[in-house]
Amino acid sequence: MLAVPVLAGCSAVDRALDCAGTAATIAESVDDLQQAVSDAGEDPAQADKSLKAIDKNLTKIQDETDDGDVGKAVSSLRDAVDGVRSDVEAGRTPQTGPVTDAADELTKVCTPG
Repeated sequence: MLAVPVLAGCSAVDRALDCAGTAATIAESVDDLQQAVSDAGEDPAQADKSLKAIDKNLTKIQDETDDGDVGKAVSSLRDAVDGVRSDVEAGRTPQTGPVTDAADELTKVCTPG
């Protein structure tokens, strides 16, 4: 009988660790995005590549958790990424601050403890 709660607890911890790991990967993608934006004149495709990497990882987090705070953070980050994508597609200089802020919030809500 004790195995069920322990397994459920481990599952929640594993999910939180997966979320935290994916959030760390997103943070790296955000760093890549910032670099790509600063180099956009030389290689505009790099920004798109970074945005796609962030989207992929956001989908992974969204699929792995049903936590409301994580869902809100994912939604905020997805909105910020969409804003950068729109700027890039329109030839405007993208503002990456909202992406960084949203990624920081996602990291906070994904961190176990």
